[in-house]
Amino acid sequence: MILHHWGLIPYEEARQKMDEVHATACRDGRNHLILCSHPLCYTVGSDDPGGWPVVVIPADRGGSITCHSEGQLVAYFCFQAPEPAAFYRKVRRAYDELFAQLLPEVRYDAKRPGWYIDNRKIASLGFRYRKGVSLHGVSLNVNVDLKAHNRVAPCNLDGIIATSLLNEGVLLDDENLSRYLIQLLSQSFHDPSS
Repeated sequence: MILHHWGLIPYEEARQKMDEVHATACRDGRNHLILCSHPLCYTVGSDDPGGWPVVVIPADRGGSITCHSEGQLVAYFCFQAPEPAAFYRKVRRAYDELFAQLLPEVRYDAKRPGWYIDNRKIASLGFRYRKGVSLHGVSLNVNVDLKAHNRVAPCNLDGIIATSLLNEGVLLDDENLSRYLIQLLSQSFHDPSS
């Protein structure tokens, strides 16, 4: 797995660079993991109904509206994914294990893709696949401005609000969280039983 640490980067710039990494992944046959965060913005996927009270940026992923901001760990995957369902399971398994260790009450909801504590959404995911390689990824709220995130319902889901690791009592800096996530993803994608 080749790592790309981009730090804080505007969404539009990251989206352009992700296309470049995707093209590289198509050529070299390797898995490329991008870790970054974005200044406050709202992106909308192909399932978005429109009519938002905030300025939005179109994204070519699935799903509806997602808020990005500083204090969020965004992991973009340009991974070899000849079988998207198997790829998706491996990503989910790594995050399930992350939450099992940090915040066991978090559950994945397949009907409303993402990770939740009751009606509080802590992480969102959305992927696209092109030429057998994945695009986009997972946004995990670590220490975000929840007021900004809750200006819209996460993923346009009724009765759902955003939360974060910090809001749920988990204190973990970005460096250690990133290191732990990389370890779990490496384990998940190298498990011969999956």
